[in-house]
Amino acid sequence: MTHTYKVNGMTCNSCASKVKSELLKLPDVLSAEVSRDKNEAVIEMQHHIALNDLQKAVSQAGAYTITADEHVEHQMSAAAETSWLKTYKPLLLVVGFILLVSVAASFNNGGFNWMLWMNYFMAGFFIAFSFFKFLDLKGFAESYSTYDLLAAKWKGYGFIYPFIELGLGIAYILSWEPIITNSVTAIVMGFSSLGVINSLMKKRTIQCACLGTVFNLPMSNVTLIEDAVMFLMAIGMLFMV
Repeated sequence: MTHTYKVNGMTCNSCASKVKSELLKLPDVLSAEVSRDKNEAVIEMQHHIALNDLQKAVSQAGAYTITADEHVEHQMSAAAETSWLKTYKPLLLVVGFILLVSVAASFNNGGFNWMLWMNYFMAGFFIAFSFFKFLDLKGFAESYSTYDLLAAKWKGYGFIYPFIELGLGIAYILSWEPIITNSVTAIVMGFSSLGVINSLMKKRTIQCACLGTVFNLPMSNVTLIEDAVMFLMAIGMLFMV
């Protein structure tokens, strides 16, 4: 998406260069053209950036202000919300179906069995997510190595990881050795979360490989929540065994 803003306070081409330099430091900015003559900035961004964040960026360059028409800003916010839903629709659908099926299967003798539900949910999660990774195993391994701490040092881990997920999925279905299964899950998902946190802290714009390379999902807090929830569920189940 590309949007045009008014920039006030620029008095020379050097000012425009400083403003452009600071805007390009924002992780979601793909390109920026700043004109001293027109007092405007044309910004191409991967995702919507709030006006406050743009202002913080240009303030780093000097006493400059960046403004947008309120109507335009409202449209951009609405577009950003729609874009987010569209971007993460595949992930939301997959998790939603797993949740629906696992809940339906966990009613036993008229009551809801929480332990049974967590087993089914974990099983569905790992099997479904490993399936998408197997569709392009090499592509997943390459993408995973861009942010996972172990896969970055040893790319072979990226090829092994989908097999680990599949194995855990089968183990949860069979309720095989709950202590071992949940311990392995906690270690794997906890370590995976560290790589996601590291990437988010560095504000890197990279692809999330949670659904393999079939869908182009950007790395975000959604990825961290996904890993963290699985980690916490595994820890919770260890205490319930």
